Amino acid sequence: MRLVAALAATTVLMTGAQASAAATKTAVFAGGCFWSVEKFFEATPGVLKAVSGYSGGASANPTYENHAGHMEAVKVTYDPAKISYAQLVDRFYRNIDPTDPNGQICDKGPSYRTAIFAGSAEERAVADAARAKYAKQLGAKITVATRNAAPFYNAEAYHQDFAKKNPGHYERYRIGCGRDRALKAVWGGR
Repeated sequence: MRLVAALAATTVLMTGAQASAAATKTAVFAGGCFWSVEKFFEATPGVLKAVSGYSGGASANPTYENHAGHMEAVKVTYDPAKISYAQLVDRFYRNIDPTDPNGQICDKGPSYRTAIFAGSAEERAVADAARAKYAKQLGAKITVATRNAAPFYNAEAYHQDFAKKNPGHYERYRIGCGRDRALKAVWGGR
């Protein structure tokens, strides 16, 4: 009898865990250096995981040394019961300079340009609405591209959780790059 009860409890726990895992969603954002994008998403309530990587290019299995055509991107796994896709998009915008067509802050070039990789028509509508909202709010052309979802390739292990594993290095990069000052110039008190 105890064995039957234990098996029943295990089945309920496993079913709950499977339902929980099934309830998560992913979103992919390119916002310049993936270290910074990963860091701010990991600090977002409702985000379960943020992984640095590459997306948007034609080649398979890109590396940091060879990712031409790809953008540095972050795949965000989130709980839609705690944070919506629209809220993630807003969080993304507020942590980048959406008016820079050449990259982000001190990181310039095609792999540092900004994009939202929409996985559905609904996500595309959210991304496009955000672009219009921020163009009006900032009174500027928004250069964040809305692209169709593309294969995402994880970056090398040494890039994952870089800000956590190497806080001194990351802070020197962030300060030296002028990230906080640049974002304040764009967003001010908005």
